[in-house]
Amino acid sequence: MRKITRQDMINAVEAMIIDANVNLDLKMVIKLKLAMEKETSLIAKSVIAEILENQDIARDENIPMCQDTGVAVFFVEIGNEVFLDFNVEDAINEAVRNAYKRGYLRKSVVKHPLDRVNTLDNTPAIIHIEQTMNDYVTIKMAAKGAGSENMSAMKMLTPSEGRQGIIDFVLKTIKDAGGRACPPIIVGLGIGGNFEKVTEIAKSAIFRDLDDHSLNEVDRLLEEELLVKINELGVGPMGLRGETTCIAVKVNSYPCHIASLPVAVNIQCHAARHKEVVLKGDIL
Repeated sequence: MRKITRQDMINAVEAMIIDANVNLDLKMVIKLKLAMEKETSLIAKSVIAEILENQDIARDENIPMCQDTGVAVFFVEIGNEVFLDFNVEDAINEAVRNAYKRGYLRKSVVKHPLDRVNTLDNTPAIIHIEQTMNDYVTIKMAAKGAGSENMSAMKMLTPSEGRQGIIDFVLKTIKDAGGRACPPIIVGLGIGGNFEKVTEIAKSAIFRDLDDHSLNEVDRLLEEELLVKINELGVGPMGLRGETTCIAVKVNSYPCHIASLPVAVNIQCHAARHKEVVLKGDIL
């Protein structure tokens, strides 16, 4: 059994939020550089070069890589052998307040969707909590901007629409998004579950490692086919045409009702501001 203190969690989350907003994931940087080398369009090459230069400036000057510093989204895995004597959601929200103030990050959360009054501290965060069988806590965080989020979509297909129906829906979603999703993008595809579950697994898909592939062969083959077909759309970097519309497709699936085929597409823009931390605490 291990104990993690509230302050340790706050400190870790605060640091990862600032880091995520300033430093683009190294694997994303590598993928963008490879894409730039392969691009045949000079405009597409120059757009990717601008994205990479922007990241260099953000890192060197310790400033956010994008003005939309997003809603803070967390997936938290709490081991059953971990002792916590505090409210995890409260601790994470305190860390969000601290980070967005200390890092001079834009506050982008409003109290109510209709009155649009800003909370002034970027809380509340969106937090998903899951129990696991281990003795540590894993926290995955993303600063999720509105550009790509607004272009995401969910649909309840019929089972008869099947695999082709899923492909058609994904391609239409990406084509309709165009440059507004700030490509090159990462696509998180959720299949199955129900109305709320499918959007959750689509969101969690964009948190996966850029280099991984689904362990389920059906999902893996769908990932591979969709990546090719999305790039064949020719949307290109920032919607200015080219061969690089999508960097990766991640498919998560879940059992569903015999009469349903829920599908959700969650789009991540090129500013993939994702970080992960593992807290182990002290042995009791």
